[in-house]
Amino acid sequence: MDLNQVTIDVADLARAAAFYERLGLKRIVWSPPRYARYECPSGASTISLHIADGPVASGVSLYFEVDDVDLEVERLLALGIGFDALPKDQEWRWREAWTCDPDGHRVCVFHAGLDRRFPPWRVAADDGAKR
Repeated sequence: MDLNQVTIDVADLARAAAFYERLGLKRIVWSPPRYARYECPSGASTISLHIADGPVASGVSLYFEVDDVDLEVERLLALGIGFDALPKDQEWRWREAWTCDPDGHRVCVFHAGLDRRFPPWRVAADDGAKR
């Protein structure tokens, strides 16, 4: 099993689309006024934007991994995306920066490398996972 896509509710499709396109996601489906779908620039994951039927609850946190957090944050700042937290090394060995999309969903630009799936404290299991 693999995670294919995440769909988030948004209040304004065009406004949300503009934000995720500035992040660098590639539009693969455009079905206004209610739906759009994007591919990440690398990997196979997708994210969908769907117009909410009611008020948008902003309880979602999205993590986008990049090779160089500082360089990516500089690029996004130049495009007008502000950050609540600039790049910082965390105690769990990830480098993270945080912003929010126009609907309040938290967005983390981070780098973890192998520690994303294989931190030193990973639960031991004979699950066939390869490093």
